[in-house]
Formats: sequence, C-alpha cells, structure tokens
Amino acid sequence: MALFTLNVNGNRVEVDADPSTPMLWVLRDHLQLVGTKYGCGVAQCGACTVHLNGTAVRSCMITVSSVGNQPITTIEGLSEDGSHPVQKAWLEHDVPQCGYCQAGQIMSAVALLDQNPSPSDEEIDTWMNGNICRCGTYTRIHAAIKTAAANR
Repeated sequence: MALFTLNVNGNRVEVDADPSTPMLWVLRDHLQLVGTKYGCGVAQCGACTVHLNGTAVRSCMITVSSVGNQPITTIEGLSEDGSHPVQKAWLEHDVPQCGYCQAGQIMSAVALLDQNPSPSDEEIDTWMNGNICRCGTYTRIHAAIKTAAANR
C-alpha cells in the first residue's frame, strides 16, 4: 500500500491504495464516487470514462500510481446540479433508459465538445464509437450532443 495525493473534482484527496489499483476502484471504493461505473474492465465499453487532465480516459485501465498531479474529473465533478449543457441535453432528449452507461457517455460527449465545439454527424459517431449503450439509445445520444453543441 502507498499514500497518493490526488486532485479529484477540484479537491485534493489522499488515498492509501496498492499502486496497481485501477482509478475506477479508487474512485468508487476509496472515494465513494460511484457515478463512474464498472462495465467490462478492459476499456472496451466506456462506462468508466472520466477526464484525466481534460482528456477522456477509461478509468479501469489507469492505475492510481500513474495519475500523479493530473486533475481527474468524474461525472460528479461535471456540475453539482446537473446544469452542464450536455447533462441538460441528455434530459431534454430522454437519453437514459437503464442509465448504467450514461456517466461514461456524458463524459465522452463533454470531451468531444471541449475539443470540437461544433462536430459533424460523422465526427460524433466516430468519437462516441466504443461507448456501448445496452439499451440502444444511440440516436438520442447523437441528438443530445448536437443540442449541447448548439447551447454551449
């Protein structure tokens, strides 16, 4: 075990964990930030997506020892009240069904819009490819991203 000082959602936190522990489990088990979900454990589904220094990453594959001082943003850190434009667009388009993948979908969409504020349909599809929605709400996800882009 080792002590790590992390910057999570704008707060400095200390975590005593094995250096090889994936950030997913540090967030969920050590910090009780359970919005980030476990989906596959091999970076293929996107349910565990968070931002590391502003870049969307799969937290199941990033170890706590590799993070250093880079800021981590989870779905809980996106906005306290659900007022982020992507979150608002998600509700406007009734995207969630079961909701399990939605935190990862939203975090990926936010990263897309941060890099490309006005993405084309093809750019949205390419960027979001690999974020799996078991309920199949891809059409609504796409529409919500377009709405969020227009409202930023």
